[in-house]
Order: sequence, then C-alpha cells, then structure tokens
Amino acid sequence: MRVVVVGAGIGGLTAALALMRRGFDVQVLEQARELREVGAGLQISPNGNRVLDALGLTPALSRIAAEPAGKKVRLWNTGQTRNLFDLGATSRERYGFPYLTVHRADLHRALIDGVKAMKPDAIKTGVRIDHVEQCGAEVIVRSGDATVAVADVVVGADGVHSQVRQCLIGEDRPSFSGIIAWRGVIEASRLPDHLRQPYGYNWVGPGAHVIHYPMRRGELVNFVGAVEQQGWEVESWSEVGSVEECLSDFKGWHEDVQTLIRSLHTPYRWALMGRETLPRWSYGRVALLGDACHPTLPFLAQGAVMALEDGLVLARCLEAWKSDPELGLQHFERARIDRTSRIVNGSAANAKRFHNPQLAHADGAASYVDEQWSEERVKERYEWLFEYKADTVPL
Repeated sequence: MRVVVVGAGIGGLTAALALMRRGFDVQVLEQARELREVGAGLQISPNGNRVLDALGLTPALSRIAAEPAGKKVRLWNTGQTRNLFDLGATSRERYGFPYLTVHRADLHRALIDGVKAMKPDAIKTGVRIDHVEQCGAEVIVRSGDATVAVADVVVGADGVHSQVRQCLIGEDRPSFSGIIAWRGVIEASRLPDHLRQPYGYNWVGPGAHVIHYPMRRGELVNFVGAVEQQGWEVESWSEVGSVEECLSDFKGWHEDVQTLIRSLHTPYRWALMGRETLPRWSYGRVALLGDACHPTLPFLAQGAVMALEDGLVLARCLEAWKSDPELGLQHFERARIDRTSRIVNGSAANAKRFHNPQLAHADGAASYVDEQWSEERVKERYEWLFEYKADTVPL
C-alpha cells in the first residue's frame, strides 16, 4: 500500500516510521525547504516513550534526553514547594517506561534518522500541497497544477495550519485563549545549582504560571512562562520578544523565576489559540492526525505525545485492515477521538487551575495547592494518561 504523509513533524514522522516498519511504501511531503524543527522542550511521558520504544528509538532517546527524578509545584511568590509526582525509577516500575524531557529538535532528528534508515529518500522537502482529490481507490495530491503524488492513502499530519484539513473541510476558525506563552532555552551552566536540579518544576500563580525542566542530559534547561494577557495575538513560534518584556510579565514573582528569565538568550513568545476538536478525522482514504485534528493548549504536556500515539495507532489500523483502508482509517478515528478530546479538555482545565485567583495570597494559596495537588487529585489527572498502551490498545 502506498501512503503519503503530509508533514514531516513529530506526528508525521512517527506515522511514517511505524508504517514503514510494517512494510508500507511511504512518502513524506514537507513544505519547508529544509528539515529543521523549531521550538524548545518537550515532555515525553511513559505513554509516549512506549511508542518510541516500539519504533526502535529507545537507544537514541537515551543519548539525547534528560530523565527527571520527579515533578514539583512551587508557589509564585514564596517559592513554597510541593511534590507533584515521582518519576525516574518510579515511572519505569509503575508504567514500564521512563518520563523523559527532550529538546524538540533532538527528538525530531531521531525520528528523521529512523525514517531515513528505512528509506533514504522517504522525505521530500519544499512541497506545499494545495489540493487532495480522491479518485476511486487512489488519492491524488497536487501543488498548483502539478501532481506531486498518487497514493492509496493520504495522512494529513501538517499541524494546526493543516492544508490537508483545509482541503477536506475548509478554513479553521481559531479563537484567542487569552494566554500568551514565553519560551526559551537556558544553558544550565548559567544557573545556580538549585535551579539545575533534575526535576521538572511548575510555578503556579494568579493569572500566570512557569514551567522549567532539564533537557539534553541536563546541559540545557527549558523555560516556558504563560500569562493571561490581551491585545497581542500572534500565533508564531518564531516571534522574538525581549528579556525586559518577559520580566515585566512576571513582576513580583520569586527571585528564582527572575533568574531564569534573565538567563534566557532569546525569549520567544506566541499567542495560544483555541480550536474546536473535530468530530471527524477520516474522509474516505484521507485522514488527519496530531495537531491537524486535535490541537490542544500545552497544559497537560501531551501535545507531542498525542501525535506519537496517533502515528502508531494509525499504522496498526492500516495494517489490520489492509484490504479496506477506508475502514482502517475509521477504526483509527474511533480508537483515538475520545482520548484526545479528553486531553484537550483537561489541558484547558489545567490553565484555570494553574492561574487560579486563590493563589494570589499566601493563606488561600497554601490550602488551594494542598487541595488541587493532593495525591488523589494528581492520580485522577495523570494516571489514565500514563497507563495508555498505544501498541496494544484495542482497535
């Protein structure tokens, strides 16, 4: 079966590699002229590392990732710390796989290398598609008047601005979430010892929160700061801000947060946009995956992991229904839509939880943190995520 995957991001490359390992003939079309992943850090929870292991990438991940010992919640002004959950050996024992933090570019390169090891010319860059047409048992992919590919199945893994989605259902209508996010990468050597500890931290406060964690074997620290703000709605990962602007957005926060911000070489900012989850992902022999069909706010740290899961489950479905790929794509949609919708909703709920007004004052903040990050609440929010097995889940 010939499969064309549109988009050489994390979801598209995962799908391509999973399909090729099952004997499919795969071509990946990428509109960028060079394979370069923008962005900063990613958290890959055990359910995501289960997928990467199934793709044979565990050795590569062990060379490029960091493995936090745990995650902690800290209060915005006092720095009061509470354990969120243990990771490290605990994650491996409980879920069978680690919880890793990686630079997005490092994971992207590992996936590229995996795909090219299977088929050196699998990825074609500089191809912007603008039309997908189904003709009986074939799908024709066009760029302008030129036919760039003919396939049995086309997978749209081309992100939040998906051209494949536009071909299927028209323009999307994002709405501003009211939150902008700052991101940047810090050389760990620039930070004091206590900010280089092998933990992920989530600072919570009224109207804003900050996340930081180690990457690349602890050599780098990823920084993300999210703040409720109106009047700026640029949805771009490459929009450069300034350290002074970022400091202003977190004025009054703990000195540790100020130190992190002052250590950023180049802070980037982008507006977080909300999109409705699609009620349908597959149309005949064309299907969407990842951000093309279920974009999410980043507050459960599952956006990239959902794309990983999608890619493996899609490959399993097409393998199981080789004689009827349309039915296989329908099974893929049914197997994934409830879980991804729950993640999208849970991420939105976490935004409100991290920014709750009760966090403004010490007395209310302490009781709120005790209530919202109790062991019972944490298990309720995360256990079902980490236990998921994309390699064996019923189709």
